[in-house]
Amino acid sequence: MELPKTYIPQDYEEKIYKLWEKSGAFTPKIVNRQTPDVRGKENSPDDQRPTTNDLPFVIMMPPPNVTGKLHIGHAMFVTLEDILTRYHRMRGETTLWLPGTDHAGIATQNVVEKELKKEGLRKEDLGREKFVERVWQWKEKYGNEILSQIKHLGASCDWTRERFTLDEGLSEAVNVAFKRLYDKGLIYQGLRTVNWCPRCQTAIADDEVEHKTQKGKFYYFKYDKNFPITIATTRPETKLGDVAVAVNPKDNRYKKFVGKTYKINLDGIEREIKIIADQAVDPKFGTGAVGVTPAHSYIDWQMAQANNLPIIPVINEFARMTKKAGKYEGLKVSEAREKLVEYLKANNLLKKEEEIENNLATCYRCGGQIEPIPSKQWFVKMKPLAEKAREAVKSGEIKIVPKRFEKIYFHWLDNIRDWCISRQLWWGHRIPVYYRKQENDKTTMSNDEKLEISHSDLDISKNNLYVGSNPPGNPDEWIQDPDVLDTWFSSSLWPFSTLGWPNEQSKDYKYFYPTTVIETGYDILFFWVARMIMMGLELTGKAPFKIVYLHGLVRDEHNRKMSKSLGNGIDPFEVSKKYGTDAVRMSLVVGATAGNDIAVGEAKIKGYRNFSNKLWNIARFVLSNIENLELKIQTEDLKNIHHSKIAFSKQDLQDLKKLDEVVKTVTKHLNNMQFSRAGELLYNYSWHEFADKIIEQSKDRLKADNEDSQAAAAKLLLIMRTILKMLHPFIPFVTETIWQNLPNELKDEKLLISAKWPQAIM
Repeated sequence: MELPKTYIPQDYEEKIYKLWEKSGAFTPKIVNRQTPDVRGKENSPDDQRPTTNDLPFVIMMPPPNVTGKLHIGHAMFVTLEDILTRYHRMRGETTLWLPGTDHAGIATQNVVEKELKKEGLRKEDLGREKFVERVWQWKEKYGNEILSQIKHLGASCDWTRERFTLDEGLSEAVNVAFKRLYDKGLIYQGLRTVNWCPRCQTAIADDEVEHKTQKGKFYYFKYDKNFPITIATTRPETKLGDVAVAVNPKDNRYKKFVGKTYKINLDGIEREIKIIADQAVDPKFGTGAVGVTPAHSYIDWQMAQANNLPIIPVINEFARMTKKAGKYEGLKVSEAREKLVEYLKANNLLKKEEEIENNLATCYRCGGQIEPIPSKQWFVKMKPLAEKAREAVKSGEIKIVPKRFEKIYFHWLDNIRDWCISRQLWWGHRIPVYYRKQENDKTTMSNDEKLEISHSDLDISKNNLYVGSNPPGNPDEWIQDPDVLDTWFSSSLWPFSTLGWPNEQSKDYKYFYPTTVIETGYDILFFWVARMIMMGLELTGKAPFKIVYLHGLVRDEHNRKMSKSLGNGIDPFEVSKKYGTDAVRMSLVVGATAGNDIAVGEAKIKGYRNFSNKLWNIARFVLSNIENLELKIQTEDLKNIHHSKIAFSKQDLQDLKKLDEVVKTVTKHLNNMQFSRAGELLYNYSWHEFADKIIEQSKDRLKADNEDSQAAAAKLLLIMRTILKMLHPFIPFVTETIWQNLPNELKDEKLLISAKWPQAIM
């Protein structure tokens, strides 16, 4: 029974995890019930959904991307979700934590393309089919590594239900969701100015654009000497595509020009520029007059639609100037800017330059500059979906923790734009749209030519378009859309696609949906959470979860953002080898409150390694005394103190009453998802109350061999056993290891992971 002198995590963690897996504790048991359902009607014997008082606890793991190693931020969500899962499992609830990984379209394709580059190859050299095969090989290699890392962190999720966003079942769900939304008029194809990444060669959504502050210049100039208005811009090269100048309708300086059209010649490019009035123009910004470039600005695109203006694209998908840019054709945008500014100076058209700081739009994946360009893409109409998502939170059907994020959520929904869901990639869910070949099509197209056909080659009239998984008739008469869907589209279906939807009669879907809580970082509230709410409400008619718990970012000990450039990142697996996984987990909990960032450094992790050691030493002391005294008690003696045969002293009863208070408070904190409060209370009670006071005060009593020493030992055992149970969700490895060394007659379950959560004993 005696524990080794020192707790060495590496000696136990892998063995303990295998013990849990082998036991089947991670997999919930679905029990057939015939009980009144939440609507008061009788369920049929095969209706699996339990009553409101006996609902399962269900949490879906945010699927990490299969693009490398997990980082400290992943360790945060694994820890918090594992605490919830272990706690609710110990409370006797049917508990499902469903794991999985995301195919991560752009990110994964970029990584594999870089690998090909090392071999002197491009994806085009392989062709689509072979390139996708190559990505699958990469996924099989690194996807398994990521799952191993999640296990290393102690995740007690149900691996029998593990999912991948490109699984066959999830792919079917994506196709069905797309078709249903299309049939409802909520998905459409249209030409619009989109955020284009020249490096990734794809459109990206508004939410995927990151803005970085940089130094730049503000140029004040006229198109030519006869034009009456000076405009100001940070990007003169785009002005080669201007079709109008917009001013505020209340700006008296320009009222006399509104409605007039002027012919201009800008370095050989002849245009007609119409002066229009628009409320969007800030009269105090620049000159109060802005050039309207519909092809390269979403706001300008809207102005063009309202004023029936032409669209003139002067920048292409490779960030080079088009034929419409005249003598600037073929130049990079930076080269065109420099050359045009020289022209403006030489012709006395440049009035002044100002040094400014401006926001540069960049791609969230590669960091390259985004170019707004007109492109035919697929979009989701968001306003109808946003209205339902807004009401779900406003009515309290969904609760966001912390509550202050509700205001941010509402603001985003109120200002939402249609979501561009098509991506010009090869890796991902192929858009389930087919175009009928026309007579002028080449009848002998290679497979790659079919796959690489561009939108401009496709006739999209209703008679020649089919939306769904398999077009009717001869498959050779159809060509599938070459694009794939935004990764977030499939991720937005995650709470229900993973449970068998669109088969709403599947056992898992009926029993586990809707889920209980989604736990994730506040930084993807809009990317993921809001879209899950929208899709859940629209496609299943139910909110996909009841609670949204948002954790903060993990920062370094100086509260700086962790980054490669600063070299201040923490590899959770390296530090866990050094200090133990439990120490890493505890460092991510204590001090972390909903929606707030947390500072974590190696010193903090080391401190919680010391806590694991303290708990180990407590257990060594208690177990050795039990053995020395040949403690003559059974589990029943510890359940109800007032009916116990043990002669507890008045002080013992006071100590046990205080233990009851700790149990009640920790339970309350965990019910409210106040993880830090629960963790801090357990840390302080275990170390400063139990070890420093109660154990110290018991040492003299334990030296005797009588009823009093038996009572003292029983009290220590009872407190330690209760502490182990309460600490188990936080630090599962060391607590389970100690539990395995308890005599069987003193345990209510063989494994601590399956033990019952402690209740008041006084």
